[in-house]
Amino acid sequence: MLKGFRDFIMRGNILDLAVAVVIGAAFKGVIDAFTAGVVSPLVGLVAGQNFDTLTLELTDDVVIYYGAVITQIINFVIVASVLFFLVVKPLNVIAERRQRGEGPEDVPPTEQELLVEIRDLLRAQAQ
Repeated sequence: MLKGFRDFIMRGNILDLAVAVVIGAAFKGVIDAFTAGVVSPLVGLVAGQNFDTLTLELTDDVVIYYGAVITQIINFVIVASVLFFLVVKPLNVIAERRQRGEGPEDVPPTEQELLVEIRDLLRAQAQ
């Protein structure tokens, strides 16, 4: 069982996953700043107030900050949109092209194949 776990770790997938998590965390900071600095003020301008200040007081001690939930929903939609349009959509287009055979050659010719082709061209020119 430990050998299987070690093979999983050494395969490289775990490293890719770790890099993705770190990049995702950094990207979340950018999206949070964009939402707080650009989107929320624009939506507040249209709606007449900032979402972060929206609350519902049930009692003196219990306050529900539903504006923060709205802000997080906006963050989620922005992140999902960016991932879809900049990652998922282009990769789907590339996969479709490869299925149709429109993509670049899968295997470039080897050095030996290139040398044989050059030799044959030189023989044809000499004749």
